[in-house]
Amino acid sequence: MAVSKAQQKATAKYVKNNYDRIEIKVNKGSKSLIEAAAKANNESINGYVKKAVKAKYEADTGETIEL
Repeated sequence: MAVSKAQQKATAKYVKNNYDRIEIKVNKGSKSLIEAAAKANNESINGYVKKAVKAKYEADTGETIEL
């Protein structure tokens, strides 16, 4: 089923109001390695990276963070 323009607009508004975006740059070829590792763990790239950031943050600060 196709998504209506109104639904696309509502989704974009929700994302804008509820999430911050972080862009990372990696060396050529690294994206495919990260993507393969995520897929091997049945995760999206976003979920895989968020899990890594969360673990590093908690190791560095001793505090938990909800991503």
